[in-house]
Amino acid sequence: MKKITIMLLLLAATQASFAQYFLSTGEAQFNAGLGLSSWGVPVYAGVDWGVHRDISVGGELSFRSYHDHPNNERYHHSVLGISGNGNYHFNSLLNIPPEWDFYAGLNLGFYVWDSDDDYPGDHTTGVELGAQVGGRYYFNNRFGLNLEVGGGNAFSNGKMGVTIRL
Repeated sequence: MKKITIMLLLLAATQASFAQYFLSTGEAQFNAGLGLSSWGVPVYAGVDWGVHRDISVGGELSFRSYHDHPNNERYHHSVLGISGNGNYHFNSLLNIPPEWDFYAGLNLGFYVWDSDDDYPGDHTTGVELGAQVGGRYYFNNRFGLNLEVGGGNAFSNGKMGVTIRL
């Protein structure tokens, strides 16, 4: 019984620590993790800033490296990306509990695609516009997990990782 009481107190303290739905204006959070792609496994790190109770803007760096084998030849590729994003967070509109964060938005990225000199394909450096839909679950007011799906960018199949409020 004593263990159950302690566990309930810890759970109540954790739930009480959620102060708001998302980032307040001027607050920031760090995101990092792995992406899903048919061209290697991208890694990413970024920061989001709250500019309004329901709106955030952010920046992100990503990298992936992979090989492919057209014409039975092996070619190495690496992709370095930098992107900016803007998201609308639906928590206050839909009255979602504060430990959850659901959002959707747009991103604009610049990607440097580097391939072997003799690669016969058409991978090129360029700018891409994409969209994303995602969510986070916060275990407390500082740490959470995130999952995002999108299209038209380096993480077209999605990404997952951790979020740390700064």
